[in-house]
Amino acid sequence: MTASDMTSFDEVYGLPDPRGYFAQLGPYEYQAPHHAQRVFRELAAELPPGERVMLDICCSYGINAALVNHDVTLDELYQRYTSPKAAELSTAELIEWDREFYASRRLPEAVGSIGVDVSRPAVSYALAVGLLDEGHCENLESAEPGDELRRAAAGAGLITVTGGAAFLTERTFGRLLSAVGHPLPVAAFVLRTCDFTGVVACLESYGLTVERSAETYPQRRFTDEGEQRHAVEAVIALGEDPAGKESAGWFHTRLHLGR
Repeated sequence: MTASDMTSFDEVYGLPDPRGYFAQLGPYEYQAPHHAQRVFRELAAELPPGERVMLDICCSYGINAALVNHDVTLDELYQRYTSPKAAELSTAELIEWDREFYASRRLPEAVGSIGVDVSRPAVSYALAVGLLDEGHCENLESAEPGDELRRAAAGAGLITVTGGAAFLTERTFGRLLSAVGHPLPVAAFVLRTCDFTGVVACLESYGLTVERSAETYPQRRFTDEGEQRHAVEAVIALGEDPAGKESAGWFHTRLHLGR
């Protein structure tokens, strides 16, 4: 299944704040960050003191960083950003509201957070409200990381990605791992419609052993019958069984964990 077979939500990432993201993805019950929250927290807790930094690829508005480092759930974020109060605020007012909110919910065990995304508005918002310590607007599929990202990546202890894994190849992971300069854990929630073997081979070439979870995790509902048909065909082509998952109307992911 190619990206062109999936409904595009690109427009929500170009908005100045995350209200459109939650409003448009909510009807399809997008939930990948919810499933990642527990996994990423557990992996972050295992990091040595000098390496307690999470580098999140396709970070968008800092959703994974919000869930890992704060006492908040994805459902609460949906309710917050689609609330009547949020609708009344300007982006500047929303930033102030969010800055206070996340500061009050910050966990004692919070880790450093670096975000990478092609959307400058999304990265800027995550920085403005304090979800990211550093944000880098770069496309690692098309170019090598810049000097600042290379410097930041060298201090990371964990690489994470949720929904964006469907749009990434070994180019992004190879460039990041080269910048880091040593093996480190990589946790990716990957759609079952995607052939991830190229990325797995890349991770293994950098000294990681990659495990695929037996469990699958619902990502979101399909937007229409055409998207579902393409997904069912894709998982069958990859040797998976769509029964009860894609055939039931949901994209599903598997956790790929490189250690």
